[in-house]
This record gives sequence, structure tokens and C-alpha cells, in this order.
Amino acid sequence: MKHSTTIPMTHSGTDYKSSIIKGLYNRLLIEFKKDQLGYSTIAIIGQSCLGSAAAMVLLMGSMQMAVKMILLFFVTIFCMAFNGAVLAQLKVKVTFNILIFSILFSALVILSHLF
Repeated sequence: MKHSTTIPMTHSGTDYKSSIIKGLYNRLLIEFKKDQLGYSTIAIIGQSCLGSAAAMVLLMGSMQMAVKMILLFFVTIFCMAFNGAVLAQLKVKVTFNILIFSILFSALVILSHLF
């Protein structure tokens, strides 16, 4: 096998993209762990503002009222879940994951109503 002439296999593009996302996630998590108290304070303010913007866009939209209220319920619950995780001093990774999920859900709601 030392003098083998086989062609090395390359990785597919999806593996490369997922490793970039995992690397970014790990770097952000490490940074969040370094100063959890400061980042949590800033994140509560930013995430609450984003959640309130998502609620405003939802209520201004032209959807059925039941769908609006269900989405508004989830936006509110996810924002409150992060605030509760910070107050309960949950593990850093759990708090960070809730923050990411809350931000992504609120941003998705806003973007879906803008386009």
C-alpha cells in the first residue's frame, strides 16, 4: 500500500458546507462561553427587539387570525424561553441553542411576511 497509485477521493460539497457551519457554531459557542453574562444581557435586548418586530409584522399581515395567533404564540414562547434560560442559569450550550433558535424563528417570520 506504500506505493499505491489509487486516486484519492474528494469530499462532496455538502460535507464542506456543514463543516463550515459547525465551525462557525463552535467558534460562536466558545465566544459566548467566555463572557456569558455580558453576551446574555446583550442577547436579551437584541432578541427581544427582533421578537417584537416579528410580532408587529405578524399582526400587520393579512393572514387568517388563527394562523396569526399561533405564530404569535410561538414567537412569544421562544423569546420567553431564552429569557427564562438566562434567568435560570441553564448550561451555556442550552442557553446558546435557545438563543439561536429564537433568533432564526423570529427572522424567518419577518422574512416570510416581507416577501
